Amino acid sequence: MTDAKQKAAPNRSRGRRIARGLGATAAALVVAAAGTGAWYYQRLDHNITTFAPEGIASSRPPVATPAPTGGRPVNILLLGSDTRDDGNSSLGGGEEGVGHSDTAILLHVYADHKHAVGVSIPRDTLVTIPPCLLPSGKWSQSRTNQMFNSAFTIGEFKAGNPACTQNTVEALTGLRVDHTLVVDFKGFAAITSAVGGVDVCVPNDVDSYGIHLTKGRQTVSGQQAVDYVRARHGLGDSSDIGRMLRQQAFMSSLIKKVQGKGFDLTTLLPLADAATKSLTVDPELGSPYKLAEFAQSLQDIQLSDIQFVTLPWRFQGARVAVVEPDASILWNLLRQDRTLDGHPTGDAGTSASPGASTSPSPGASTSLEPGPGASPSATAGATADATATADPGGAATLNVPVTVHNAAKTAGLAGRTALALRGNGYTDITIGANTPARRTTLIEYAPSQRAAAEHLAQLYPGAELRSTATDSIVLTLGQDRADTPGLPDGTAQDDGTGLGSASPGALPSAIPSGITGNTRPADADLCSDLSFG
Repeated sequence: MTDAKQKAAPNRSRGRRIARGLGATAAALVVAAAGTGAWYYQRLDHNITTFAPEGIASSRPPVATPAPTGGRPVNILLLGSDTRDDGNSSLGGGEEGVGHSDTAILLHVYADHKHAVGVSIPRDTLVTIPPCLLPSGKWSQSRTNQMFNSAFTIGEFKAGNPACTQNTVEALTGLRVDHTLVVDFKGFAAITSAVGGVDVCVPNDVDSYGIHLTKGRQTVSGQQAVDYVRARHGLGDSSDIGRMLRQQAFMSSLIKKVQGKGFDLTTLLPLADAATKSLTVDPELGSPYKLAEFAQSLQDIQLSDIQFVTLPWRFQGARVAVVEPDASILWNLLRQDRTLDGHPTGDAGTSASPGASTSPSPGASTSLEPGPGASPSATAGATADATATADPGGAATLNVPVTVHNAAKTAGLAGRTALALRGNGYTDITIGANTPARRTTLIEYAPSQRAAAEHLAQLYPGAELRSTATDSIVLTLGQDRADTPGLPDGTAQDDGTGLGSASPGALPSAIPSGITGNTRPADADLCSDLSFG
């Protein structure tokens, strides 16, 4: 192995790769009690594997701003590796080799550290994978329309490429990933056995692809637990969407089990040992003390204050496309540390559940502005582009397809602009891949679409108009959009919440069904809503 490859690959001398799914987070809660002696510390320290920091992108979303109360939101990326290497084939079947990250959940812990939302990202989602570090020490080219789970395989490192997946999530969401944890089949099986099994509900008998499960409520651990979270065929429409629902239910049940068993050493020590053996973590969590401190920061989150939501999606052939503006609204809510119904977590009587109300309360609108944690230039550019009000122009003008590219190098700007355009009446918006940086905004159009292009240009003063061979209007956002110094005339100013209060036409009137229809409370009944299709 070359020196570059050794740097890029995880540090194997300190333990094994991490485990599959949100179980890593629940298990991490117990590490805090493992300080029973230097011998045990050394044992846990030897267990932990970290991935190299060189693969983390240098250009990243900013760290979230602390709330007035002093807490700071934290985003944790939880990945499951389906590699069959290193003894995992006995649990997963199949041949050895580099795995994919078929399970990915971005856990947003609110600034109060008493509420959390886990966003499941379908493995088949078509995304742009940004440049990632290769074994040679060089960086890959950006790749468009790639399955999300393939980011983990970039470079074909034996233990996967969690840094590449982290980079992809940050590019997709505009959220800073503070910590990343990965778990494989062996680690997942060990964690479930260490807690004495996890209660689940199987919608129907499964006897397919080597997985055998019996219908009904039951307690599973080890191989059965792995089978439960892996099962896809023979349930619902055999899609990954249905599998994610069962994974969300499983993680809820695992968290409940850990919290219910209490924190006595008889429970904690075996669980801490199992968890650390199975964890591959980012460099910031690379010791038992760091894991303990991190775990303690999450211990006040109750099951009833955790929500799971699936990234708004639709089928695109055999793959999954992101639904806009629903996804942009979701990421915007989390960037602003808002609950899924648009409220600040500090509001009396509000919760993280969207079930109570699908409309934001006055002053809690889901506007385009990035809010706390976004860079000033991103905020200025988004509001300048998002809230300008165009002349209606007629249905033909507003129904013309528009593809938006980000050439401003400001994370999330294309998504926020798509939401802005919809707020201004445009109905057919596609977010394209990031393109090489350019100074000025460009609007390209077919000769027959000149009127529509000129209408769009009213929102982007100074944009270059160019007639070209294209099937849609192509809006490429330049650096002039990222660095706009102020708000245009007629735009409402920020109300002090970080949300702003743009004109009603630029705001959604309710939280979209792509969010409300894809949400599962962590304390929901085990058997509810387990199958899609």
